Amino acid sequence: VEPTGDSIASMTVPVYIAEVSPTHLRGQLVTINSLFITGGQFIASVVDGAFSYLSHDGWRYMMGLSVVPAVLQFFGFLFLPESPRWLLQKGFSQEASRVLSRIRGRSDVDEEFETIKASIDEEKDSGGDGPVILRILNHGPTRRALIVGCGLQMFQQLSGINTVMYYSATILQMAGVRDDKQAIWLAAATSATNFVFTFVGVWLVERVGRRKLTLGSLLGTGLSLSLLAVGFLLSAQHSPSITLHPVDLYNSSCSHYGSCESCMLDPSCGFCYRENTTEVYDSSCVPVDEASSDHAAWGRCSNQTDLSPFWAYNYCPTSYSWIILMGLILYLAFFAPGMGTMPWTVNSEIYPLWARSTGNACSAGVNWIFNVLVSLTFLHVAQFLTYYGAFFLYTALVVLGMFFIWACLPETKGLQLEDIEQLFNGPTCFCGDMSPNDDRHVQYAPVNNYNSCHSDNDGSDVD
Repeated sequence: VEPTGDSIASMTVPVYIAEVSPTHLRGQLVTINSLFITGGQFIASVVDGAFSYLSHDGWRYMMGLSVVPAVLQFFGFLFLPESPRWLLQKGFSQEASRVLSRIRGRSDVDEEFETIKASIDEEKDSGGDGPVILRILNHGPTRRALIVGCGLQMFQQLSGINTVMYYSATILQMAGVRDDKQAIWLAAATSATNFVFTFVGVWLVERVGRRKLTLGSLLGTGLSLSLLAVGFLLSAQHSPSITLHPVDLYNSSCSHYGSCESCMLDPSCGFCYRENTTEVYDSSCVPVDEASSDHAAWGRCSNQTDLSPFWAYNYCPTSYSWIILMGLILYLAFFAPGMGTMPWTVNSEIYPLWARSTGNACSAGVNWIFNVLVSLTFLHVAQFLTYYGAFFLYTALVVLGMFFIWACLPETKGLQLEDIEQLFNGPTCFCGDMSPNDDRHVQYAPVNNYNSCHSDNDGSDVD
């Protein structure tokens, strides 16, 4: 589970970047934040791979090194100015103007300053009393924005991203990668894919827009999850049979299984086998040692030597590992540019200033709740549904996410933060293909007009 400090940063950093960014670069700058997160994950996985060669307590060095970037980040934050929008909201007009001029690198910021100030003054005049969360729930446009923001964060996690990131080495072992160090380095390769393809998101976000990028990302993610599921399904269908049934000294359930697949799904059992270049033979299912899963509780695989049979805990030998590795890489290649970055980008844009911090806190909270839920349940889901069943489940959840995004997410590209709230006025039908740069005014049809929307080519209003 991620530390509390990381959760707070995941909420505040995108909000700060969005509030200080110029409109035409806002999406790219918020997405760059995700780029550096994935870059840090890649560096961490390389460090893990290097320390995996230490014979004793390598994990202590892995954990200890994380102090260094945390200290650098702390001192870097000391030099950041407050957001001009926050300063205006608190009544520090002169300081807000000075900070805005400093951030933009020029003195002619009067027009932007007055636009922001007018919006904040309007919010103050129309603002209500009571807790902000209650004001959000009672205010239709902001409530709808919160539903969209929380839905994005929920489906980001339900698409299985942290299952892939936290358990990538385990998934690769499940796929038949036998060596622990090889699994760690292959996991580093998947982190590298996540990092590299986040660059694609940085490049595309202001070109194709948030909506199309998110939908395209979900489509590719769903197909990749299907490929992962098919890889595990083929491995299960061609799972090696158990040929030896030794007398079980512990009277466990392991001796009842007929194949490696069923043996592997029982966390108390492991697969002991020999192999030549073409087949597995002399295979048995025996209890795992309670003290260490590196060997069996008794029998041929209880004391591993160079002449011992192979011991497989949590995986089966298979020739389909390449399909699962390809599925992992394609999954991250599609996920990183869109669903990896857009939930944070969109959430940093869609709330009015008075609700921005609370709205982002709520959506970030939803993200972490489902992060924990998916991460803690993955191995149990895999045990009850099989590994291919778990990934087919994630595929179905991605399909639900596509319907949600298609129906609910408007395009925010190119709009001032102060203008985005208008996208959520009234029960809406979003004209998703309309770019904010079109010289057309958008009005959203109420439910009693059948939620239909159309565009007149002569530049008139869209009803």
